[in-house]
Amino acid sequence: MALLNFNVQDKPRQAYASMGILLVGLIIFPFVAAQFGNSWVRIIDIALLYIMLALGLNIVVGFAGLLDLGYIAFFAVGAYLTGLLASPQFAQLLESIVNYSPAVGAALVSMFGPEIQQNGIHLSVWIIVPLAALVAGLCGALLGAPTLKLRGDYLAIVTLGFGEIIRIFMNNLNDPINFTNGPQGINSIDPVRIFAVNLAGEPGSRANVVLGGFSMPSVNAYYFLFLFLCIAIVFITSRLQHSRLGRAWVAIREDEIAAKAMGINTRNVKLLAFSMGASFGGVAGAMFASFQGFVSPESFSLTESIAVLAMVVLGGIGHIPGVIMGGVLLAALPEVLRHVVEPVQMALFGKVVIESEVLRQLLYGLALVLIMLNRPAGLWPSPKHEDRPEAAETNKGETLPA
Repeated sequence: MALLNFNVQDKPRQAYASMGILLVGLIIFPFVAAQFGNSWVRIIDIALLYIMLALGLNIVVGFAGLLDLGYIAFFAVGAYLTGLLASPQFAQLLESIVNYSPAVGAALVSMFGPEIQQNGIHLSVWIIVPLAALVAGLCGALLGAPTLKLRGDYLAIVTLGFGEIIRIFMNNLNDPINFTNGPQGINSIDPVRIFAVNLAGEPGSRANVVLGGFSMPSVNAYYFLFLFLCIAIVFITSRLQHSRLGRAWVAIREDEIAAKAMGINTRNVKLLAFSMGASFGGVAGAMFASFQGFVSPESFSLTESIAVLAMVVLGGIGHIPGVIMGGVLLAALPEVLRHVVEPVQMALFGKVVIESEVLRQLLYGLALVLIMLNRPAGLWPSPKHEDRPEAAETNKGETLPA
């Protein structure tokens, strides 16, 4: 990784040059990739969503050292909140409340009006995204509160159970009051509108977004929105990492007892880690629901939580550029394999010998085993010794120079 250096403190000129080159490449990428089909830009759109998730989980796992196997639950909270507040689903919710409790239902109908009872509620993205971050952050605090005294495997099991509870809730919360529409999921979710510009394209535009005299495919418009959000999250997490709170997280990760002895309020610091990490997951979930136009419980399984955790571990625990690289590799890999592996097998053997999904799982496992054996700190570990998990091992037995 010598070609790119993002260490602003030690090498600011090289770091800012690397950022500039990378930003220019990211801006021109969708226009180049669109020449080979919009599907390649869509792949990177999904990868950017996973990068948001990985950056949020990196706060919990990488900075604070708290193993979380249920992080996808916060993704689900943001997605379903968007589905409820930006689709006709709210009308079904009101109808079920009226049937279950006519008095309460009549009061809600008089409060919101008959139009919402027919068409649902359709809030602006400027309201939904902050609300998704707030609700997901609150859920993160609720998860963190009863697990403050747990560590390691015990914490992992509790968070795993929390993630499964949320998924099962979303799958069954359709009776007697229909919040989530159960296994059928929520569809017809409104696309993102920014200053009256529909990022999904206006009807009849063939999914093209027109800005003045300039037109671009919808996937390109979403790409720039997701890229902006990723840059904002990178900036926030970078500032957090180098703040007093970030140093407290690192202290808890390295030795919680010593951190507590030094006067760090480990309880509040852990809760902040869970809440801040969860809020980024809520924002990513809101964007996912608006981008897909549909959410269902199958999108928030345990496999997704493990995939996001693998991005953090594979890229570099606690290192923001490494986490981004891990997110790009593991999020884009399945789709790239789907476009490449099966056609190559058809050309060579006349049939598909190994399905792309099976090969993806094999490569997942093989990559994790090789990384843990050869580079336990990840493909792109942090250059700072205090942020590298193997620093304690490499320094063992070393004597200070006289």
